[in-house]
Amino acid sequence: MRRAILVVLVSVIAIVAVGWHFGWGAYPQLWRAIAGPRSRPLRTIQFQATAERIARGRYLAEGVLGCTRCHSDRDWAADGGPPVVGGAWAGHRFSEVGKPWMIAPNLTSDPDTGAVRWSDDMLARAIREGVGHDGRALDPNMWYLPFSGLSDEDLAAVITYVRTIAPIRNALPQTREPWRKRFTVNSMPHPITEAQAAPDQSTPAKRGQYLEFIADCAGCHTDWYHPGSAVNGQVFAGGNEIWAPTGTIFTPNITPDPSGISYYDEALFIRVMRTGKVGARQLSPVMPWQWYRNMSDDDLRSIFAWLRVQTPVKHIVDNTEPPTYCKRCLQKHGGGDRN
Repeated sequence: MRRAILVVLVSVIAIVAVGWHFGWGAYPQLWRAIAGPRSRPLRTIQFQATAERIARGRYLAEGVLGCTRCHSDRDWAADGGPPVVGGAWAGHRFSEVGKPWMIAPNLTSDPDTGAVRWSDDMLARAIREGVGHDGRALDPNMWYLPFSGLSDEDLAAVITYVRTIAPIRNALPQTREPWRKRFTVNSMPHPITEAQAAPDQSTPAKRGQYLEFIADCAGCHTDWYHPGSAVNGQVFAGGNEIWAPTGTIFTPNITPDPSGISYYDEALFIRVMRTGKVGARQLSPVMPWQWYRNMSDDDLRSIFAWLRVQTPVKHIVDNTEPPTYCKRCLQKHGGGDRN
């Protein structure tokens, strides 16, 4: 009896301590850290693999979704940081950005170290809902939040294509986030339980909206982390700090403001996506033009059409200049003193 009372007291003290440390609003996250993420039961489904569906999946996975950006070791010395030769889809440890605990798994068809034993619905739930094959919440660096916008058919296409990837033996451990990070990670997944049709794509801009969302352009080109700044949450206004083996960059402003890309036309936008260059200036390999260059001209035009109708935001971000304080985003980045 005394032992049971002691266990209860210790538990209460621990819960109070966590609430005190993280703020009292942490209790729902505390529960999720213990109980795991919200998830739906797995279904017994198998997507029919047609030539058309596999081709669409390849186009998405090797293009707008850029899956091998994370699920491969990359050659950062090569132009655009492509996957190392012979290593695409074989997984990756993120030690080079200070996260050795974060692992993008091997998705090849290797029977022992790949994803061949994961059911189609395990993959579907992971891709769009952020819950792994074993029920764990996936780290949001797996872009399931933007991928949640994938239509059911595009999701099926990606999965049927992944099934065709040749086996590469590469054993990797599972991602194990630090305990404190699990409070957030476990609270993020939300089950998708309704059918998800393709969105309205009747105009280039509407089609571009869909493509931009699943590519997470706004996720990178928006500063989400400095509440109270003039550009916090201003979509596409830049200022998001990103770390990579090639160095830290701040994402540029791609709104149609003069401080953004108002001087772009369709031809220049497509050329930048194809070559990774703006004139003579080489883009950082953090910008995944290596994958976006695989998109069709029509799809790239659609994304550009969507960008052109965004709200212009003044925010100069120039990674070719030394960092200076920016009063608009409250950070130090190139061109900051010109804001």
